[in-house]
Amino acid sequence: MIEANNPSLKSWLEIPVNSDFPIQNLPFGIFSTNQVTSRVGVAIGDQVLNLSALYEAGFLPTSPDLPFVESDYSSSTLNPLIHHGKSATRQLRARLSSLLRDDSSELRDAKKMHSVCMISQRLVTMHIPVNVGDYTDCYSSEDHARNVGKMFRDPENALLPNWKHMPVAYHGRASSIVVSGTPVTRPHGQLKPSEEEPPVYGPSRLLDFELEMAFITHPGKSLGQPISTDEADDFIFGLVLFNDWSARDIQKWEYIPLGPFLGKNFASSISPWIVTLDALEPYRIPGPVQDPQVLPYLDYTGDSNYDIDLEVEIVTPNGDSKVVCKSNFKHMYWNMRQQLAHHTVNGCNIRGGDMIASGTISGPEEGSFGSMLEISWKGTKPVSMPDGTDRRFINDGDTVTMRGSKRSEKGVSIGFGEVSGKLLPAN
Repeated sequence: MIEANNPSLKSWLEIPVNSDFPIQNLPFGIFSTNQVTSRVGVAIGDQVLNLSALYEAGFLPTSPDLPFVESDYSSSTLNPLIHHGKSATRQLRARLSSLLRDDSSELRDAKKMHSVCMISQRLVTMHIPVNVGDYTDCYSSEDHARNVGKMFRDPENALLPNWKHMPVAYHGRASSIVVSGTPVTRPHGQLKPSEEEPPVYGPSRLLDFELEMAFITHPGKSLGQPISTDEADDFIFGLVLFNDWSARDIQKWEYIPLGPFLGKNFASSISPWIVTLDALEPYRIPGPVQDPQVLPYLDYTGDSNYDIDLEVEIVTPNGDSKVVCKSNFKHMYWNMRQQLAHHTVNGCNIRGGDMIASGTISGPEEGSFGSMLEISWKGTKPVSMPDGTDRRFINDGDTVTMRGSKRSEKGVSIGFGEVSGKLLPAN
C-alpha cells in the first residue's frame, strides 16, 4: 500500500467532516487570489497549500527524489510538474503527506508560515489545471452504448460489431475544455428536423450533458513506441470529473461518416482538482468479464476498474434542484489501461497534460443513466422538476453539477469536488 494512502493517517490540520480532501487525497490544481498569481496548489480539507511558498520556505527542497524547481510550482499550469514523471509526482505527494500528518511538527510548528503557505479555499479562484495539448473521448460504458444502440439502431443488436473488440474513441477539441464554473453558451449548427425536411441552421434544441471522468497523462514514449497495459499506470497522473456537453440534434445529422464534430466541440467542463491515480489505489476493483476475449495487446492483469460514486444534479434558473443520475465509475467495460494501450498501439505519442475521457458513464438501471438522452429516453420520458417544469434535455439557465467521491470501509472519503456549468442562451 502507498503510505500516503494509509487510512489511519491523520492531519494536524482540522479537516471538515465528509471533506473530499483528507490527507489521503491531496489533489493538485491551479489557483490564484487577489494577492497571488496563478500557481500550483494542493487541496487539504478546506485549505489550499501554496507549493511555491512551501518551496521558498525550504519545505520542498530540490533533490534527486524531488527534482522540482521554483518555476514548476509558480507555473500557471501543472504541465511542468507533470513532465517530471510519475516517480517525481509520487514523491512530491508523499512529501506533502509527511508535512501534514499529525505526528510531524516541521510545518505545524512554523506558525508564521501558515498564512503564506495555506489559504482558505473560499479565497481562491480555481483555473484550468493543465494546458491540454490533445483530448480524446472514449465510448467505454457498455450500458450507455447499448442504450444508444437501442434508441437509434436495432434493439436486438444494439452494439456495433467493433464495440467489444476495441475501446472506440474519437479525437476531440482541446481548446474548448473549460474549468468548472465557466458558463456554456447554447451552440448553433445544422439541424435536420425530420427525414422529409431539408437541414436548417439554428441553435441546438437538444442540449445534453454527459457524465464522464477523464485522465491526464505524464509524457509518454517516443512516436512509434506503444504503451502496454502493464505500463499504462506509469503514464497516468490523475483524474478529473468531465462533463462532455453534447448537442444531440447537431450530432445526429453530422456524425455519419466521420463521427462527432460541432455537436461536441463547443465546450467540455472539468473539475479543477486532479486526483492522482495513486490516491485512488484503495478503490481498485475487478472489471467485467470481457467476452469475446480481447486481443493480446488489450489483455491486462489485476484490478483496473475504480469504485467511485457519481451523481448529476440539475438546478433550474429559480434555484430548484434535482439529482437526476446516480452512477459509478465501475460501470466501465473498457478500463483506462486498455484505453491508453489502444490509443498508442499504432505508435501515437502521448504528451504530458493530454486528456483522455471515459465516455458517458451509465449503469444498468434507470436512475444510473449518465445523459439526458438516456434519462428521458430520447425525450419520451420527461423528468419532473421540483418547480413543476419538465426536462427532456437541458434548458437555458439550468446549471448542471456533477460530483464524485467514495468512502472506504475505513471511513476515508476521497472526492473530486464538483464540476458545474450554467447553460446560457444562444447568441
